[in-house]
Amino acid sequence: STRTRCAFEVAAMDEGAGVTFLGSADSQMNKKESIEDTARVLGRFYDGIEFRGFAQETVETLARHAGVPVWNGLTDRYHPTQILADMMTVREHVHKPFNRIKFVYAGDARNNMGNSLMIGSAKLGIDFVAFAPRELWPDEALLAEMEEVAKETGGSILCSEDQEAVSGADVLYTDVWVSMGEEAMFEERIALLKDYQVNMELVEATGNPDVIFLHCLPAFHDLHSEIGREIHEKYGLTAMECTDEVFRSRHSRVFDQAENRLHTIKAVMAATIGR
Repeated sequence: STRTRCAFEVAAMDEGAGVTFLGSADSQMNKKESIEDTARVLGRFYDGIEFRGFAQETVETLARHAGVPVWNGLTDRYHPTQILADMMTVREHVHKPFNRIKFVYAGDARNNMGNSLMIGSAKLGIDFVAFAPRELWPDEALLAEMEEVAKETGGSILCSEDQEAVSGADVLYTDVWVSMGEEAMFEERIALLKDYQVNMELVEATGNPDVIFLHCLPAFHDLHSEIGREIHEKYGLTAMECTDEVFRSRHSRVFDQAENRLHTIKAVMAATIGR
């Protein structure tokens, strides 16, 4: 990811640390060497490890055995550092306390972003709405757990297929329709999610002239990307999860949000390094 890798590297260097990047071709982890053994080795060399990959189990194994902080840069289930940037952006641009904010996530609500936004909202006492087809609602066990958390913080969680659920939203958030490892599912997801696109009709349905639009990026809002053009040629779409009109509108705070990846990752590293 452009944002995750760059934010972690710049944050580390700004705070005086050196950085080594290990791609999938640069390490024997999970090939000739177990994840546990790799964690034990890297923990002897480094003061912190950022992992971005597929399986949540991998980052948890690294964290158990490295002996140094391990930061989750994204897995198939969660994207915690993104949520910190998201909530910082909400704090900057929605002039209400968290416990008075309505946060709507539109699209695939059972992916890593849907999960993480629900968790973050529950912990902060935010009223969270997953506006999504029932087939893509969050995992029932995680949903039940976060509903209990929300009871303690004064927040709420609603899953709905009804567009009326966006009324009163302070934040409209979306993410790509096809998640990591699901690249063969574009046709299915387009059919499921075309009615959940964040367009000006949905923005107006909030009834809030000051609603902000967020997206963790990258976004398929135009035809200026290779995949965007491929989807246009195959399915005739000029945009997917959000329209270009919304992406470039006065409601959009996506680039403030992207910048905040850097600031919040700096904070996480400063708070945890050496512990």
